[in-house]
Amino acid sequence: MEPEKKDGNRLVTVIDPKTKYKSEYSMSIRLRRNLDEKVIPDLLKKDKDCFLVIDGSEGSGKSTLAMQIGKYVDPSLDLSRIVFSAEDFRSAILKAKKGQCVIFDEAFTGLSSRASLSMINKVLIGLTMQMRQKNLFVLIVLPSYFLLDKYIALFRARALVHVYENHGKRGYFRLYNKKLKKLLYLVGQRTYSYSHKSVRTNFTGRFYGKFALGDDSVEELYRKKKGQALEDTEKNPISAGQAKYKQQRDILLWRLRTETKSTYQELQNYLDDYGFAINYSQIRNICVKFGDNPEEKLKSREVSTLKERKSDEKGEKEELFTKNDTNLG
Repeated sequence: MEPEKKDGNRLVTVIDPKTKYKSEYSMSIRLRRNLDEKVIPDLLKKDKDCFLVIDGSEGSGKSTLAMQIGKYVDPSLDLSRIVFSAEDFRSAILKAKKGQCVIFDEAFTGLSSRASLSMINKVLIGLTMQMRQKNLFVLIVLPSYFLLDKYIALFRARALVHVYENHGKRGYFRLYNKKLKKLLYLVGQRTYSYSHKSVRTNFTGRFYGKFALGDDSVEELYRKKKGQALEDTEKNPISAGQAKYKQQRDILLWRLRTETKSTYQELQNYLDDYGFAINYSQIRNICVKFGDNPEEKLKSREVSTLKERKSDEKGEKEELFTKNDTNLG
C-alpha cells in the first residue's frame, strides 16, 4: 500500500455495507474532494445523475481506477454491477436502486465495425432517462473517448478521465472537466489526439493497482467474468441488425407484459397466435432482465390459464372427432 500523502494521495477506507469487507486504497486528494463536494451531493438530488467516462489504452489500469472511484461513491458496488455487454448494461441500469453505481467495463473491446459501435451508443442514449430518475453513478470504461456518440460525449458525460503510462509506469490520469472534454472531443476526434495545444488540463493524478471490490477471491471472479465476456464476444459475434432486433423485441415484450398485466403463459399463447416462436422460459428470462423476480413461482392466475388452455384444447379435439365421425358416416 502506498504511504499517505504520497504523490498528492491519501489512503481511503471503504466498508461494504453487506459483506463488511474493508477496502483500503490510495486516492488522489483532489479527485476525492471533487467526489465528496460535487458528485455525491448531486446524486442526492431529484433527477440528477453522474455519467463519467474513463478511457485509456489496453492494460493501462483504467478498470482498476473505475472500480476505486465507483466503490468510493457507492460502497455497495459489487461484481453484479460490473458489466461487459450492452445487454447486461441495460439490465443492470434497470435493476439498480437509487444512488447506486454501475460500471460498463471495456464497452467497445472486440468491436470492429461502425455499426456495432453505433449499437452500443444507442443503448447508452436510450438509458439516459433511467439514469437520471434513479440518480445513478455510471462509469463507462473504453479504449477511447472519441468512440462515443457526440450527444453522450458532449452533453451527458460529466467528465473524462484519461488514463495513461508515464515512462513505462502505469497509474497516471488526467481529468478533463465538462468544458474541456467538449473542446477535446471537437478538436481531437479527427486524429484521436489528447495533446492538442488548445486543450490543457492541470487536473492530474496518480492511482495504484489495488483491487477495490474485495479480497483475492473476488478479484479472481472478476478476472474470470471479464475473460469470459471477451471470449464470448470473439466466439459469438452478433450483427448490429440482430442486436437491434433483439433489443426492440425484448423492450416491446416487457412493455406488453406491464401494460396488459399478462402472465408469461398468456404472452406465449398470444404470440403463438401470430406465429412468433418464443416459449414460456424465454419470455420469463427476458422479463427477469427488466426486474421480474426470478424466484417467483407460478401464480394462481397462471395455473388457471394453463388449466383453461388444456381444457380448450381438449374441447377442440372432441369437436374435431365429432365432425370426423359425421363425415365418415
